[in-house]
Amino acid sequence: MAEDRKPGGGLPVDIDISIEAGDWPDEAGLTRLVDRAVAAAFAETGVDGASELSIVFSDDAHIRTLNAGWRGKDKPTNVLSFPAFPFPKGAPLPPMLGDIVLAAETVAREAALEDKPLANHITHLVIHGLLHLLGHDHETDAEAEEMEAIERAALARLAIPDPYA
Repeated sequence: MAEDRKPGGGLPVDIDISIEAGDWPDEAGLTRLVDRAVAAAFAETGVDGASELSIVFSDDAHIRTLNAGWRGKDKPTNVLSFPAFPFPKGAPLPPMLGDIVLAAETVAREAALEDKPLANHITHLVIHGLLHLLGHDHETDAEAEEMEAIERAALARLAIPDPYA
């Protein structure tokens, strides 16, 4: 299943959602979560311009293969981001942002362990993945603090509690 559309709120981003594998909420529900997450992230970053974004809902087996091949880590993870172009913070959007891939089993397990609604965790991870595509990272403490502050603010716009509290 895949769907192209601009998110509610008139953001200049065409979003393609694909549900490839895993036990995910229905496509309409995922579309609502993605649209809200993208709108909140863009509102907090102030990034402007037209672009495209792909979000793939997959499973642990697929993301483990991606993680091993691209990052040398032979294990599943919750979310991976693959930028289509380098994106320095503050630059205009490239024509394509890239891909965000989420893993169903890991995302569901983390949500259960952290006692948070699955929808909230998916929203957080979409924002997190999008921030990576927008040039943010968390390799240093300072970078992590900056990125987490944007995530917290974007989630607060959606009345989602601070995931780092």
